[in-house]
Amino acid sequence: MTKETLLNAVLLCLLLAVPLIAWVSDEPFIITLTTRAVIFAIAGIGLNFALGFGGLVSLGHAVFFGIGGYVMGILAYHAQTYTPLMEWPFAVEGTKSMLIVWPVAVVVSGLAALAIGALSLRTTGVYFIMITLAFGQMLYYFTISWSTYGGEDGLSIYVRNTFPGLNTMDPIQFFAICYVLLLIVLIGVHCAARSSFGLMLRAAKQNEERVQAVGQGPYRLYLIAFTISGAITGLAGALFADLNRFVSPTMLSWHTSGEIMVFVILGGVGRVFGPVAGAALFILLEHSLGGLSEYWHIYLGAILLGVVLFARGGLYGLLAGREVAHD
Repeated sequence: MTKETLLNAVLLCLLLAVPLIAWVSDEPFIITLTTRAVIFAIAGIGLNFALGFGGLVSLGHAVFFGIGGYVMGILAYHAQTYTPLMEWPFAVEGTKSMLIVWPVAVVVSGLAALAIGALSLRTTGVYFIMITLAFGQMLYYFTISWSTYGGEDGLSIYVRNTFPGLNTMDPIQFFAICYVLLLIVLIGVHCAARSSFGLMLRAAKQNEERVQAVGQGPYRLYLIAFTISGAITGLAGALFADLNRFVSPTMLSWHTSGEIMVFVILGGVGRVFGPVAGAALFILLEHSLGGLSEYWHIYLGAILLGVVLFARGGLYGLLAGREVAHD
């Protein structure tokens, strides 16, 4: 067993142990904090698939996070108000079933990523960063003016969506759902990273000319990676909106995109479990430093600066070594 594999196991055990101890101690707030970390970890894994494996620095990934949230919010809103989502050319009803909401959020976010990626990937470098940011801001201001679903005030949902056999309003049961989804996403990304597609994607990141020489188009590889990345992030957005029972334009803001990128940088870019460690550390710092000062982001910035300067591989690079493994 490698050092990184051991760290992965310890991290997953800690994420499971903390809410279980909180449940026994009757501390629902700690369970909710851990659930938040798990959801943010899924969002970070989504970005890391494009950034870590494909080298695509996106400052607009909050778009997919927000789209996933709004898909959940809109479907739940129409279900709770007993109004159809659309009546023509055929009637479409809202739903409170997670088993329906999740696939819809993943598909819609993936299609949005496909459309945005198809245009954005025609540019490179700083231009790619700026065009993804531009798309993010466009949709952010669109949701602010979308008065049908609350506009700037956002959209509230009365109760969480339902899952067969579980009480999703119970914090520990909702955590269990999110934790299992995190495991599924981790397994999926791990398999994708070790597949022929993952190998070609990392090769394109290192040297596009060599990839073209063996008959593979970097644009196609990047577009597939960006689409998968957006779909994963959209799932996280649906879970986050369900956790809070609220969705607002803030989910699509560039601040949210920056936070998701912080998860990846803190944990380790290109590490499958890096965003999980980064999200957990972010929530820990937010909870502990936030009680000291409302300007706790200053301390976070100092820590992030230290990671960038002295631990280029993030937390995982510091603990497991600089070489990137995909275990």
